[in-house]
Amino acid sequence: MDQIEDPRELERKIDQATRIASRINDPTTVERLRAWIEELRQRLRPRLEARRTKQAISARAREIWEQNGCPTDRDLEFWLQAESEISEHQRQ
Repeated sequence: MDQIEDPRELERKIDQATRIASRINDPTTVERLRAWIEELRQRLRPRLEARRTKQAISARAREIWEQNGCPTDRDLEFWLQAESEISEHQRQ
């Protein structure tokens, strides 16, 4: 399976497998589906966290940019500052 999966695709697979598991009576198949659903959820968690982190960095970088008068050509500087702040906040 593709190592870089879209979180929406993983969520779609989880929903689909959950619906299928609710309609099946064979306990072995249901257990296998539940195990697969858990595996998908485990793969989804870090992708959602990465997306939330990227959104937080983007929002903070914009705040920094606005606080500095919206200058041009300093986007990387503000991004790196925001990334550093968010990383430090997550470590605490």
